[in-house]
Amino acid sequence: MQQEPHAFSSAQKVYLWLATIFIASLLIADIVGIKLFRIPLPFTLFGFDAIEHTCGMLTFPVTFLLTDLVNEYYGPRAARRITYLGLAAALFVFGVINLAQAMPYLDAPYNVRPEQFDAIFGSAKVMYLASLCAYLVGQLSDIAVFGFFKRLTGQRFVWLRATGSTVISQFIDSFVVSYLAFSLGREIFADPASPPAPLSAIPAIAVTGYLLKFAIAIAITPLIYAGRMVMHRWFGLTPIEVAPVKP
Repeated sequence: MQQEPHAFSSAQKVYLWLATIFIASLLIADIVGIKLFRIPLPFTLFGFDAIEHTCGMLTFPVTFLLTDLVNEYYGPRAARRITYLGLAAALFVFGVINLAQAMPYLDAPYNVRPEQFDAIFGSAKVMYLASLCAYLVGQLSDIAVFGFFKRLTGQRFVWLRATGSTVISQFIDSFVVSYLAFSLGREIFADPASPPAPLSAIPAIAVTGYLLKFAIAIAITPLIYAGRMVMHRWFGLTPIEVAPVKP
């Protein structure tokens, strides 16, 4: 049977699908992230009686899960590649959103009102850019920490490199996005209706978001093991070997 001239191997097909889901998760997180949610808790945890965060948290943790799987099976270079692809796609979407806002408006009863469109896509540009900066720093940190733990432990302690890298990188991500979105970004793009928060308030804002990310990082740890099982049983892939850290 003649093979297709550009047929993908099983490993290449899996990587393509992982990259596609990764980019989709990032883009939808940035778009729906302008809506905040509040879920009351039946108890008080670290002084908080409710979970309050952006709806971007619905899919954003998926990006870290997929990054860890790619790092595990394809290496840090491949993980950085999908990080840069996601960044390029998000910047492209940001440009299209701005272009759509600048397009001449058709005044018709069946058209969406411009103020409604702008309220959704124009009210969170600083947050969008801040999220992308935090995403890039967080993802690269996650990849580096994951790689360090893998060199340190070899093929053992999957939970350590998966959960540990996410917990550490999300800590960095939370502080970067909080500072850029609520302080520096509002100073650069001054708006009397949204004054910048003082630096003393940034840690409290960051910690609030980080506690949720920390809980999610712990909760999705079993998914790493499930993903490894799927990669091995369905596609016959094995984790790459790395040189151990020398004592």
